[in-house]
Amino acid sequence: MNEAPREPARRTPLYLKVAADLRTAIAAGEYGSGARLPAEDELARRYQVSRGTVRQALAALRTDGLITSRRGTRRVVLGGGPREDGGVAELRSFTRWARSLGKEPGGRTVSVDRGEAGAEEAEQLRVEAGAPVHRVLRLRTLSGAPVMVERTTYPEPVGELVAAMPLDTVSYSEQLAVHGVLFTDAHHTIDIAPADADDARLLGCRAGEALLRERRRSTDPAGVPVEWSQDRYLPGTVAFTVHTTAASALGRRIGP
Repeated sequence: MNEAPREPARRTPLYLKVAADLRTAIAAGEYGSGARLPAEDELARRYQVSRGTVRQALAALRTDGLITSRRGTRRVVLGGGPREDGGVAELRSFTRWARSLGKEPGGRTVSVDRGEAGAEEAEQLRVEAGAPVHRVLRLRTLSGAPVMVERTTYPEPVGELVAAMPLDTVSYSEQLAVHGVLFTDAHHTIDIAPADADDARLLGCRAGEALLRERRRSTDPAGVPVEWSQDRYLPGTVAFTVHTTAASALGRRIGP
């Protein structure tokens, strides 16, 4: 259990500054929907940074749903802001999704434990069975109301960063981005699972009650897994929608 977390000293990485500037330019209409961003080497010269820094900045914009992601070609702007349905990035980020609805996201870390990866964790995180991992149990709220219990397993390097964060940290992903850990892609499986004792205690439901479960593996721009999570939602609080288009998206909404 993380009883005495500390806030790590840090400064804003260069790639976040580049991403913020490009995000502002897109929002201001300098690059309209369908327009191509400058090439990586041109952006590197403009901002006086390495191409690696530019790639990280572009990965952040991709996570926000602002640009396409094909490496080796000039990125195409998808729109002036996050898609209305929230997209896959919003599904991964509970905090962003809640704020987009005008709700106040909340989080309370119940436990942070370091252990050895089990068979499923090893498969999902692509580590050896028995490799060190960090497991986090959190209660997530919308405007103070319990909505979801989050169980996330992180590989050792990412888990160490999470373990150092305050227990009331609302968004791990936002804080991890400061350290250069980006969540770019995610694979989701949605089904039903019975509430266990922790679910019942934290959500105020009955043990054995059917909960909506979302299992998620997130990867960084290089395709390396950075988290394996199982989120369980109270019935009637959240529904998932799928839009099948040329750029398919999966998003949340309030209610059934």
